[in-house]
Amino acid sequence: MKSKDTWGYLWQVMKGNRLRYLGAIISMVLSAVLSLLPPLVIAITVDSIIGDKPITASPIVVSMIEKLGGKSVLAQNLWICGLALVILNMFHGYFQYTRGKLSAQASEAIAKNIRDNLFHHLQYWPYDDHVKTETGDLVQRCTSDVETVRRFLSMQLVEVGRAIVLLIVSLILMFSLNVKLTWVSMAAVPFIFLFAAIFFTKIRDAFKEADEAEGRLTTVLQENLTGIRVVRAFGRQAFEVEKFDEKNKEYTNLWYRLSWILALYWSSSDLLVMAQMGAVLVLGVYWAAVGELTLGTLLAFMSYEGMLLWPVRQLGRILTDMGRTQVSLSRIKEIIDKPLEDMNEDGLTPPMDRDIEFKNVYFEYEKDRPVLKDVSFKVKAGQTVAILGSTGSGKSSLVHLLQGLYDYQKGSITIGGVELKDINKKWLRRHVGIVLQEPFLFSKTIKENIALARMDATEAEIYKAARVAALHDVIQEFENGYDAVVGERGVTLSGGQKQRVAIARTLILNSSILIFDDSLSAVDTETDNAIRAALNEVSKDVTTFIISHRITTISQADLILVMEDGRIVQSGTHEELLAQEGMYKRIWSIQSALEEEMEKSLA
Repeated sequence: MKSKDTWGYLWQVMKGNRLRYLGAIISMVLSAVLSLLPPLVIAITVDSIIGDKPITASPIVVSMIEKLGGKSVLAQNLWICGLALVILNMFHGYFQYTRGKLSAQASEAIAKNIRDNLFHHLQYWPYDDHVKTETGDLVQRCTSDVETVRRFLSMQLVEVGRAIVLLIVSLILMFSLNVKLTWVSMAAVPFIFLFAAIFFTKIRDAFKEADEAEGRLTTVLQENLTGIRVVRAFGRQAFEVEKFDEKNKEYTNLWYRLSWILALYWSSSDLLVMAQMGAVLVLGVYWAAVGELTLGTLLAFMSYEGMLLWPVRQLGRILTDMGRTQVSLSRIKEIIDKPLEDMNEDGLTPPMDRDIEFKNVYFEYEKDRPVLKDVSFKVKAGQTVAILGSTGSGKSSLVHLLQGLYDYQKGSITIGGVELKDINKKWLRRHVGIVLQEPFLFSKTIKENIALARMDATEAEIYKAARVAALHDVIQEFENGYDAVVGERGVTLSGGQKQRVAIARTLILNSSILIFDDSLSAVDTETDNAIRAALNEVSKDVTTFIISHRITTISQADLILVMEDGRIVQSGTHEELLAQEGMYKRIWSIQSALEEEMEKSLA
């Protein structure tokens, strides 16, 4: 990504806080100018007030001294010079405080804007992008990278202006004091600038590698904490520790490299600066000894020499943070620049309780690797469709198309004769409810998790949905009932209870089309039967799709689709499929035999 694009984005998000930065810059300029005056006061005091040298300062300074009574009065009242130093430093401190306050307020507001932009953008990212992107990397971009930008805006951005002001003004003052010594004092400046420029290119690449390594480390940590049950259940702690240690070593080694580059720059630049100051001090003392330079001028010159060289040296720190910030901004902008999902807001909003038809549908996640191949079938409104097939046969992909989570490449899917791609996606998802195989619950109460799909749902509607999902009686046994907090990802509930909460959450939408993506797999057969019976009772006019491996679950469906390798290889009712040779009959025979054996063993 081009640097102008990243800095252009930063300028864009600074909108609304640019005046604060202007105030911070003005305060910085005043602070920098005031910091340059004390050495001048000291020089005049030593050379002209205590000594007998004529005052060579600007007319304004000479006029102020005359108003205070002239050299003789100030010589008898040196406390006035001391008071002048105190006042100058007080004003310098005040403007420093104002600069820090304004830049901190602006940087915090801008960081908030960036975080808000990122989170909003991620909510409307295409589903496919979320699936393909590591969660840990996204978390790192939304936290660590934003903090890097905030720190630069708060501490270093205004310092760029301060360094430039100090450099220019101190050079002007130094030339006014002694031209020859000023040229000597500038000898190391080009080398420090060149060194800082080379350092900037090295540090930027190193920071990018370190940031990406941090994202991978965060991903491992996030996955481990999320799947801690699985880790414990299979005794994989040692493996997880080894995996984390590998990523941690990679991250640590990259930061070692960064530290080495930083140490090389700071030590080398310090050597150049101190050598330069030493040369100025030696020559200055010599010229003062032979009468070419006054003592006060030498003292002022040494102060200005520090103000000249240290900002140049500080340029390395500014460039370091600038390089890191550019990397962070580019990573943030990679998210912002990705196109949002097209919700087709101007699309159609037709009735959804209509016939559904698939005609020669092809779908692929990766180019030239179709997951669904020439899929065709028709479902009448209110029918129940069951889908059976081996893992990877395309069952979930087929129902995900109905929610518009993915776009099919070829063929046609219509609801009531209206092409799916022409329907407003918000309308579509409002009327197509889906219960996933792995339900996700938030760390909220059971009531809040059920009402998540419809925040305006009444208690009566929540209880009704829970009863249909065979959950109401179970919830009554909890200490806090519907107000029981389920914990992160529903960790305090069993697998079957989580699935039933997810079913209730979908049912409360009163959708025209319901999809159960193997979402009854974690409940026992008796509960499965109870849920299906309740569903048949309350949703007679709802078109239902059920993905399951249990023949008993799907045997009552109006239409059963058997899928293999992305194609529909069999279709019909339970009786029709048992009458023909194929996968359905084989699975029925195996499951029936297992059930008979189980009944015999129980007897």
